[in-house]
Amino acid sequence: MDRILIVDDDVELCRLLVERLSTEGFAIEAIHDGQHGLERALSHEHALVILDLMLPGMSGLDVLRRVRAQSSVPLLILTARGEDVERILGLEIGADDYLPKPFNPRELIARIRAVLRRSNRSAINGKTLMVGNIRLDPAAREAWINELPLDLTSVEFTLLEMLMLDAGRVVTREHLTETVLGRRLGPFDRVIDVHVSNVRKKLGLANSGERIKAVRGSGYLFVVRSEQK
Repeated sequence: MDRILIVDDDVELCRLLVERLSTEGFAIEAIHDGQHGLERALSHEHALVILDLMLPGMSGLDVLRRVRAQSSVPLLILTARGEDVERILGLEIGADDYLPKPFNPRELIARIRAVLRRSNRSAINGKTLMVGNIRLDPAAREAWINELPLDLTSVEFTLLEMLMLDAGRVVTREHLTETVLGRRLGPFDRVIDVHVSNVRKKLGLANSGERIKAVRGSGYLFVVRSEQK
């Protein structure tokens, strides 16, 4: 049974979510303030954290920053509609995905299952994946660049894996959203673009130039140079 931590100061919402998610086979723990939520998120006892950005004591973004400094636990943020800046910042800090309030519980369950499928997924094949100086071990979900470890979140690892598997070919935003986030690309949905930006920053330019190229109106391409083929 997957254990899920909900950090939200709306006690009634948490009560409803505990009841609803329990019927789906999840074990739920609900915390109503940022500091205690941070402590529990770092306990390594949960398969997923659901984090509201508006919290007493410590903001959700501060909780997220401190969690990501120490843990790669999958994390879904809840935001009020219209909090576009906070939403993007949360993704840049390392949230896997977001869901705006108010939301349909069925949509939350679908997002939870998508995140858990990705974090629990087995390797597409058992072999190490290598393109140029970037190496991925899908089974261990570990990555290296120039044999130095890359600190990737679960969603970033899967995104890089999908792009490297199709290295030299354009992968559409629609396909990346479906395979990496486990849902369809929605109107004005920029989540996958923020994750691509995060991966680009972590890869850097080093001495190999741009690794992930945006193809206008289509998607993204993992660049393969002649010496990498």
